[in-house]
Amino acid sequence: MVRIRVLVVDDHRIFAESLAAALAAEPDVDVSAAGSGPAALRSLERAVAEGRRYDVLLVDADLGGALPGIRPAVPVQEVGEDGLVDGISLVTGVRGAQPHLRIVVLAEKDDPRRAALALQAGASGWVAKDCSLSRLLTVIRGVLREETHLPPALLTGVLRELTAARKHRTESERLVESLTPREREVLRCMVAGLGRKAVAERLFLSPHTVRTHMQNVLGKLGVHSTLAAVALARRAGVGPVDLAGDVVERGGQLA
Repeated sequence: MVRIRVLVVDDHRIFAESLAAALAAEPDVDVSAAGSGPAALRSLERAVAEGRRYDVLLVDADLGGALPGIRPAVPVQEVGEDGLVDGISLVTGVRGAQPHLRIVVLAEKDDPRRAALALQAGASGWVAKDCSLSRLLTVIRGVLREETHLPPALLTGVLRELTAARKHRTESERLVESLTPREREVLRCMVAGLGRKAVAERLFLSPHTVRTHMQNVLGKLGVHSTLAAVALARRAGVGPVDLAGDVVERGGQLA
């Protein structure tokens, strides 16, 4: 019998342990539980090192706690905000490190926008926490067959969100392409969270010159703040400049 290894990640201990116990009753399921993002990462890394990697990750959409070392790729709030949902951030980091792993997000309520963000981050399913065990098992087995699972009531809303995100990404990419190479370098520094003085030191420019470049970046992108510029840059796939000296880009784009 081929066994399915599942890791449940939820900071509500009773829920995580109850769900793990229910899944463990299935003859073909081996299950463990983790109470935080960092604990989940440790479990995943340990499993790989021991040659018994997990097949499916069930993660709470509202998982609490910071995830050190993971830079979420998907902005969750509107332009001008920089809040991020930790459960979806975990999806982003895990999919980058273990692309074989199938991830299902467990949510308190249906939310088309957040479900779309979860899919963009690399999740294969979005399931209500109060769904039946049989439904959850169907999803677990389905995602292992490369299926994507969403509640029927969410399909229209998620498709609308994904279409809008694709349109926004295209528009953002067009705006970023209007920047000069130097302005794009400054933008990457802004994405990395560097201030004007730090950018000037890194690029060997005067603070006045950096200020001019930043103003040009905001003007060409059609935004009025650094936060808005960073949000647009992320939508366009522009990554932060690596503080070790390299430039990081997503989606295979050249630095």
